[in-house]
Amino acid sequence: MRRKFLTNLILLVFLNFLIKPFWVFGIDMGVQNSVGPSEYGFYFTILNFAFIFQILLDMGITNFNNRNIAQNNHLLSKHFSSIIILRFVFSIIYLSVILGLGKLMNYDSRQMYFLMIIGFNQFLLSLILYLRSNISALLLFKVDSFISVLDRLLMIIICAILLWGGVTNTNFQISWFIYAQTFSYLLTALIAFLVLLKRMEFKGLNWNTTFFIFIIKKSFPYATLILLMGLYGRIDTVLIERLLPNGDLQSGIYASAFRLLDVANNMSGVLFAALLLPLFAKMISKKEDLNRLVKLGFTLLFILSTAVAIASFFYGEAIMNFLYHRHISETEVEYAIRMQETATIFRLLMFVYVFTSSTYIFGTLLTANGSMKTLNIIALIGVIISLIVNFSLIPRIEAIGSAWANLSAQSITALLQLGYAFYLLPISFDKKYITKLILYVAITFTLSWISSILPFQWQINLGLLIIMTTIVAFLLKLLDLKSFFLIIKNEE
Repeated sequence: MRRKFLTNLILLVFLNFLIKPFWVFGIDMGVQNSVGPSEYGFYFTILNFAFIFQILLDMGITNFNNRNIAQNNHLLSKHFSSIIILRFVFSIIYLSVILGLGKLMNYDSRQMYFLMIIGFNQFLLSLILYLRSNISALLLFKVDSFISVLDRLLMIIICAILLWGGVTNTNFQISWFIYAQTFSYLLTALIAFLVLLKRMEFKGLNWNTTFFIFIIKKSFPYATLILLMGLYGRIDTVLIERLLPNGDLQSGIYASAFRLLDVANNMSGVLFAALLLPLFAKMISKKEDLNRLVKLGFTLLFILSTAVAIASFFYGEAIMNFLYHRHISETEVEYAIRMQETATIFRLLMFVYVFTSSTYIFGTLLTANGSMKTLNIIALIGVIISLIVNFSLIPRIEAIGSAWANLSAQSITALLQLGYAFYLLPISFDKKYITKLILYVAITFTLSWISSILPFQWQINLGLLIIMTTIVAFLLKLLDLKSFFLIIKNEE
């Protein structure tokens, strides 16, 4: 299992590092710089509002399905014919709920229109994730890896033409960005469906009320977990927009930093979770040793996330100024204030990345084990913490308050998941390994401080820091190429 995990992780990471950096630093930030912080904040608030309730599109079926099909491949054809109908029923419920809540929140006509389009996009994205859950449950990780970047590749092509192709005389509109997502998601969903069609006996749609009730009952704990995690992970900008008179601007400032956290999670943590969930589920069902795979996944993510978080602490302002330009509507002073605030939020959110990375290992492990009641209790604690901190700090320190809320909720929930996983399952980290992790953090912090005062351009200093922290990881034998090659060559 470790061999399958590593070989497919390498492919998945390669494809994502090939496509997603250009998407983030070229397209997504190009859009933000083009439309300005207020307009992007308008979009990002609606996106997060729609995202919070996306569980109504899925009801936990994707996670349940991934675990179930990984353990019972023969059920794919039978379940798919009915689940696909159920997902369309859920989409009607989802759109009705978000549009109804939008009305209750006094969204204006423009907000309601884009909420409808973004809601449809979320349906398509949810459908893609369900189709991919079947593909990964069949352990077709290479196919899943390519599909995981296809929508971004399509959006890069479309948005690059609109941003820099000279095909229009008007400035880039946020609506173009949303429509590009619609087309890309539609095409990706179609391709994923065709891939599955070749690997199952699809006999058409099957309306089965008894099966629907069974699936909803089985999936409900997963649905509750995703809803609660969505609340404490995404409610920030919704509250910022509602609680502050300059809500769109503050949401845009928060989004500038949050998007990088989102990228970090999607390029590493989410990828790990997608690979690990079916592997953990299969290993647990066969009562295989979990310790080595858990340790391998945690080590890779811990090294990456702590290095990113510490480097961001020292280089936050330089990175933000490099990525985001002054909008034509801003004065120099307004731009400087915005960048200072964005950098503060960025530093806090990159430490969130350390804790979400832990969640992608131990939360996934507990999900594979079926420990849903405990995970839901922990997630509910996260929601309560997030709401208390957000309502306390947003009126006082604006978007920075939401960054503190995110860090508070994510850190506490991650630590609770880690503790429960060690309590419940036969996994353990020895003292020597823990000492190496502590040494790595201490050395990385020291090297980051030293690199930040070197008499070179910050990009060179940061590049040297990346090289030095990688060397440290090898010297401490947290990274061991010989072991990786042995795992890839043959299962130990």
